[in-house]
Amino acid sequence: MIQLLTVNIHKGFSWLNRRFVLEDLREAIRSSCSDIVFLQEVVGENYIKAQKHTNWPAASQYEFLADTIWHDYAYGKNAIYQEGHHGNAILSKFPIIKSENIDISTNRLEKRGFLYCKLQLPGKCSFLHCICVHLSLTGKARKKQIMILKNYIRKNIPSEESLVVAGDFNDWSNTTTEILENTFKLQEVFVQVNGKPARSFPRSIPILRLDRIYQRGFISVDVAIHHKEIWSKLSDHAALSASLKFRN
Repeated sequence: MIQLLTVNIHKGFSWLNRRFVLEDLREAIRSSCSDIVFLQEVVGENYIKAQKHTNWPAASQYEFLADTIWHDYAYGKNAIYQEGHHGNAILSKFPIIKSENIDISTNRLEKRGFLYCKLQLPGKCSFLHCICVHLSLTGKARKKQIMILKNYIRKNIPSEESLVVAGDFNDWSNTTTEILENTFKLQEVFVQVNGKPARSFPRSIPILRLDRIYQRGFISVDVAIHHKEIWSKLSDHAALSASLKFRN
């Protein structure tokens, strides 16, 4: 069994940037007992924020969140600005033997990308391929980005090997699911278990189905939306989790 979690951490700030909540986020993510964590809007560096907030970590946000729990991690730098940069990250309890960040930006103002990691699972001859995505706010840009994602998967990931694609798709119209299902036999875990994608935004009262977890090579056993209790004052996105069982 493998436990997955995906969450847009909003650069470590709560709804409307009212509070810096990275320490609380770390506790919440730890409480999920996830083997692999897909993170979006992770700050690699921001010296202005670091000066303003006394509890800003000395290390990058993804290193702070990984801490002693997830010994392997990878970061994809997407948005670069004068004071620093942010992007996507994957934290893993399994060895990451390869990682690559793919720029899928379609304009100068909205920098986007997806982070690919190849994982070695214990006792398995084949690999688990993971992709953490954060797509555009506009439908036209998302179509271009999905085409880049499709071409990357087709060229780089064997069709017989396990694959997880997770993150913030910004896709409230649910067009992504049909494309990924038809092309790569990926299945969205909430659709498998509950019959429809999860509502994940805004976190306080989730209405829009923006965040997804797609998988191939597993059976989706359980899924959950995390926006209450320890998660209730964190990011503007709800976290999503899934428990997957190997088919073989």
